[in-house]
Amino acid sequence: MTWGNTTIQHDKTRVRSAGADGDGISQSALERVFTLAKAKIPSVENSWYHRQGAPVFTVRGKYQARAWTQWTQGFEFGMALLAFDATGDQSLLAKALADIRRFMPAHVSHQGVHDHGFNNISTYGHWRRLMLEGKVPHNAAELDMLELALKTSGAVQAMRWTAVPSDPAGALLRRDSGYIYSFNGPHSLFSDTIRSVRSLVLSWQLGHSLQSENDVVVNLLARALQHGLTTARFNVYYGRGRDAYDTEPGRVAHESIFNINDGRYRCPSSQQGYSPFTTWTRGLAWILLGFAEELEFLATLDNSTWRIIGPLVLPGRTAASARSEVTAAFLGAAQATAEWYMSHSFADGMVYWDSGAPNLPRPVVYAGATVDPWTAPEPIDSSAAAIAGQGFLRLANYLKKTQPAAARRYMTMAHRIARTLFSEPYLSTAKNHQGLILHSVYHRPNGWDYIPPGRIIPCGESSLWGDYHALELALLLYRSHTGEKYVTFFD
Repeated sequence: MTWGNTTIQHDKTRVRSAGADGDGISQSALERVFTLAKAKIPSVENSWYHRQGAPVFTVRGKYQARAWTQWTQGFEFGMALLAFDATGDQSLLAKALADIRRFMPAHVSHQGVHDHGFNNISTYGHWRRLMLEGKVPHNAAELDMLELALKTSGAVQAMRWTAVPSDPAGALLRRDSGYIYSFNGPHSLFSDTIRSVRSLVLSWQLGHSLQSENDVVVNLLARALQHGLTTARFNVYYGRGRDAYDTEPGRVAHESIFNINDGRYRCPSSQQGYSPFTTWTRGLAWILLGFAEELEFLATLDNSTWRIIGPLVLPGRTAASARSEVTAAFLGAAQATAEWYMSHSFADGMVYWDSGAPNLPRPVVYAGATVDPWTAPEPIDSSAAAIAGQGFLRLANYLKKTQPAAARRYMTMAHRIARTLFSEPYLSTAKNHQGLILHSVYHRPNGWDYIPPGRIIPCGESSLWGDYHALELALLLYRSHTGEKYVTFFD
C-alpha cells in the first residue's frame, strides 16, 4: 500500500486473524491519527532538552517534565516506533533507535521503580518485534542487544518483591506468594503494575531467570503470575466476601497496603484517585488492559509448562488446578473491571477521572448521555479511555471463541472509544499543540494538571501515556484493516 510518498510492503506470510472488526472505525480515520502523530512526535523531540527528564504532560499545549520518576520516557520513543509501524516513515525510526540507544539503558537496570513494562517493552520490545516482522532490517548483534535488555529488565523488575501468604486464612505464616512493589516502597501494591509485569513474562519467554541470594533461581513467569493473583485478590472488588459492603463490583483501588513484617493485607489506598473507596479510572484501565494481555499470553502455554510453573505459582496445587485458578482469577478481574467501565462511561465511551470525585452530580447519569470535556463538573480522563480501549479489544480477542456474545460487546466498546478519541474534541488537530489526544488528567490530588483561564477544571491538555496508548490502540485497529499480524507484547 502507499502512504503519502512512502510505499509500505506488508509481509502477508505473517498475517493471522486480528480478532478485531476493522469496520468499527474507518481506515481513513486511523490514517489521520498517524498523520497527526508524524508531525507532533518531531515537534516534541526537536524542542526537548533531555537533561530535564522525560516529557510527561502538556501545559498550554507544550510538553513539560515532572521530576518524579521517568516512567514516560519509553512512551516518548515508543510512539515514534508505533507511528513508523503504520506509516513507514524512516525519519521517525532513525530518531527513535538513536534515542533508545542513548537514553534507555539506564531504565534496563533501574531498581527503584515498577515501570519496566512501560519503559522497556515500549522501546526494546517494539524494536525487536519490528525486526522479527521484517520491518526493520535484521541485525543479529542488535537482536542480541535487544533481547539482553529485555531479559535483564524483567529480572531487575522482579527484584522488587514483597512476599505475602497465598492463603492468609489457612496458612498465614507461609509467605509463598507476593507482589512487585511500587516506588512507594515494599508495603505498596499498585494497580498500574499489572501492565508492567509483562516485563517478567517476556524475560521468561526469552529463557531468562532471576538469580537471587545463595544462587536461588526465581522463575520469572511464576513470579509474574503470583503478582497477578495478588493484584486480582486485593486491588479489585467483586461485591462478595471482603467486598460485600461495596455496591460497585469491578471497582478498583489504586493501591493496596500490606504489613511487610508479616505480609498481612491492611487496607486500600490511593495516590492519584480521589479516595481509596472510589475508583480512579486510569487505575481500573491498567487492570483491564494488563489482565487482558496476560490472558492472551496464558492461552499460549501448554500443559508441560504448567506442570513446571503450576506448583511454583500455587504450592500444593496440581498443574491443571493451578492453570484453572490463575486463568479464572485473571479473567474474573478483567471482566469485572470491563463491566464496571461500561456502566460508568458515557455514550461516547469517556469516563470521569474518578468515579467519586467531589463535584460529580449524585447520581451520575451515564446511559445515553455525553459530557463536554471543557465544561464538565469534573475532568474527563481520555488517557483512561485510551488504555481501556485496548483492554476491551484484547479481552474481546481472548473471548471470541468461548464467550462470543461478551466478545462482541467488548469489541463494540473498543470501537466506540476509538471513534471518540480519534475525532474532535479529543483528537488534537492544532499544529501548535504538541499533544495528540486532549483532555487527559495526570495527578489531580497533587494539583499538577493545568486549568486554562476561564475554566474550572483541567482540560485541553495531553499526557505522554495517553498519546502512546492511543497510538497502540490505533495501530491494532489499523493493522486489522491492512490484514497484518495482531500485535502482542510476546511476539
